Amino acid sequence: MQPTGVLENSKATSNPLKELLNYGQSMWFDYIRRDLFTTGKLQQLISEDGLRGMTSNPAIFEKAIADSSLYNDILQSLAARTDLDTTAKYEQIAIRDIQDAADALRPVYQDSKFRDGYVSLEVSPYLAHQTQETIAEARRLWKTVQRDNVMIKVPGTAEGLPAIRQLIGEGININVTLLFAQEVYEQVAAAYIAGLEELAARGGNLKKMAGVASFFISRIDTLVDSMLNEQLKTTSDAGQQALLKNLLGKVAIANGKLTYQRYQRIFSGPRWQALASKGAQTQRVLWASTSTKNPNYRDVIYVEELIGPDTVNTMPPATVDAFRDHGLLRQSLTEDVPGAQKVMDDLARAGISIKQVTDKLTDDGVKLFADAFDKLLAAVAKSTQQKSTQQ
Repeated sequence: MQPTGVLENSKATSNPLKELLNYGQSMWFDYIRRDLFTTGKLQQLISEDGLRGMTSNPAIFEKAIADSSLYNDILQSLAARTDLDTTAKYEQIAIRDIQDAADALRPVYQDSKFRDGYVSLEVSPYLAHQTQETIAEARRLWKTVQRDNVMIKVPGTAEGLPAIRQLIGEGININVTLLFAQEVYEQVAAAYIAGLEELAARGGNLKKMAGVASFFISRIDTLVDSMLNEQLKTTSDAGQQALLKNLLGKVAIANGKLTYQRYQRIFSGPRWQALASKGAQTQRVLWASTSTKNPNYRDVIYVEELIGPDTVNTMPPATVDAFRDHGLLRQSLTEDVPGAQKVMDDLARAGISIKQVTDKLTDDGVKLFADAFDKLLAAVAKSTQQKSTQQ
């Protein structure tokens, strides 16, 4: 289905999406589909909404291919390719979209001096716990796409971390995905810095290297709120009830704010300055999973409350529409940091371990992407089979 309203003109003369850049935040699009390129819609998003990048994942590609006829041409041509397995056929489809997106974003890439203008392509989620296989696939995808404004997405699992460092050291732009925990974020930032140091030692060009750390937001509130609501059913203590109710809908943003504090600490000081003096860019925090799952919360809460310098927010179509229509702008990310810490302290007081929450979300996230990849490959296999029988 075509997302409604993605390309409607702003009712006001100013566009909150475009104005995010005045606060140091880049708006990326968490969506990809063929008609973005064939109808000029992507170009309109870039020119009218200030779009500065794109992200994709297996679930997005699965919906694009399974729910539309936009890929009939390439599916038809792939149906006769007996030399390609289903995964290779999917890659042909995905890489065409990724290349077209990168080409459309090329002016942003150039104008921003390699800070923005990227599109992300994910390594197979089946490899989330395999370091060497992740490295090999990331290298292969990077070489196949042949666009320097592409980022290869690698999950921030324990096995992904050494792959991230290695790939950055080889000059490959990396979007580290599925981050939920502040401590894991620090490890990812350390891998980025170490990778840049290795690249510098080999004489690589740091000015053209870029990376983001994709920190997931709304999924945290979805899980934590369910745990809080379960506790609320079992306690009659007024003080405990007040503590639990006060945490509802607050943990994800607090976790994000404290992660950003770590970003600011890590990308300062003499070690980072040595790289910055050679033209290195910081690895920006990218807020992912920023659609609102709970209808009781404001539909743009995970945009409005995380606005700050040197960040990215990647939004799905509905969130793009909502923020264009009624998004409110303020430098929110550095507001009331002690209050954010209190939220996390109160969560511990409530008996909920944020580590258990983030560990579960990481494991669930790997499984969700693998499941989506299963569905994606099934959709490609079914479609190419149908085309084959029609020939």
